[in-house]
Amino acid sequence: MNAAEAIFMAVRVWAYIGASVAAVFLTFGIDRVDEDARGAYLFRPLLIPGILVIWPLVLWRWYRYETGTDVWSARYHPPLKSHLTVGFMLPVAIALIIGTGLFVRQTWPADFEPIQISAPQEVSQ
Repeated sequence: MNAAEAIFMAVRVWAYIGASVAAVFLTFGIDRVDEDARGAYLFRPLLIPGILVIWPLVLWRWYRYETGTDVWSARYHPPLKSHLTVGFMLPVAIALIIGTGLFVRQTWPADFEPIQISAPQEVSQ
């Protein structure tokens, strides 16, 4: 098994687990986690792509809610202290990445001569 097959297999396993979590969560769990979702069945298929991708977070939040360890007030207060730092670091990092990409470009080999590719000849049968 080469690297591409391993990555494809990992993505497929992730999607299978995500599909099973989405089926169980959207059937049984969403009514318990969100009171406003009770009886609302038309929007649930819209959640499937997101649950396929972030199923570990869905399971973790569902577990925290079911065990009662979820602090509901902390959900609505993100850590604002780090936003200023990240707000300055992100543009600097983007500029450094773009600058590095432009600075460390590959050069063509000196002995390379381009050739013109012509259209294939028609085959008569």
